[in-house]
Amino acid sequence: MLTFSEKKFSVIYGFIVLAELITESSEDFASFHYGFKPAIVISLLIFFWMHSKTLNKNLRLITVAALLFSLVGDVLLMFVESSATYFLFGLVAFLIAHVMYVIAFLKHRNKTLNPFGFIMLLILYALGLFYLLNKGLHEMFIPVIIYMLVILSMSTSAFLRQGNAPRLSYILVLLGALFFMISDSILALNKFHEPLAYSNISIICTYALAQYLIIIGLLKLAKAGR
Repeated sequence: MLTFSEKKFSVIYGFIVLAELITESSEDFASFHYGFKPAIVISLLIFFWMHSKTLNKNLRLITVAALLFSLVGDVLLMFVESSATYFLFGLVAFLIAHVMYVIAFLKHRNKTLNPFGFIMLLILYALGLFYLLNKGLHEMFIPVIIYMLVILSMSTSAFLRQGNAPRLSYILVLLGALFFMISDSILALNKFHEPLAYSNISIICTYALAQYLIIIGLLKLAKAGR
């Protein structure tokens, strides 16, 4: 399933994520957190750029843009304790990253596929999440609603690749989009509902896995000449 270079990168990537988990959770190594957190996306960006030369040019650049805005979002969210403004700007950065992914995924949209059932499942999920978040949103009500709609759109656009992208690419990207949704849900619950046990670990792990699956999935298009 994975090429030799992808396996080597996966090991390196795993160590970076592990290092971030350790440094983010330890006061003794807290300063290293500011290096390892952005290193997660930076490593993906470098690996993707090196191995996507045969990918469609527009798709390649859109994916790079998605990773760059994700990186900006990561950096901004590291400073939310200094000012709530960082959270809002971080939210905007990730919203743009999701829009970039939507555009990238729709390039292989299967126009004959009916996503109604999938969308209904996403709406039920979103309604349940909104029920828990509603009372704690306050001035963030509209930004969070917009963000939820965009990330649901990203998952839907990933689903719409079914039958029009290589099967492995489709599965990896769809799983990545769903893990992204889960990661953002945990982050929202932890911030607007109530603090969750080990939320820092679950957020980082699901986020890192989401980005990894999406990028590896898109690189499978390069291997297939798509």
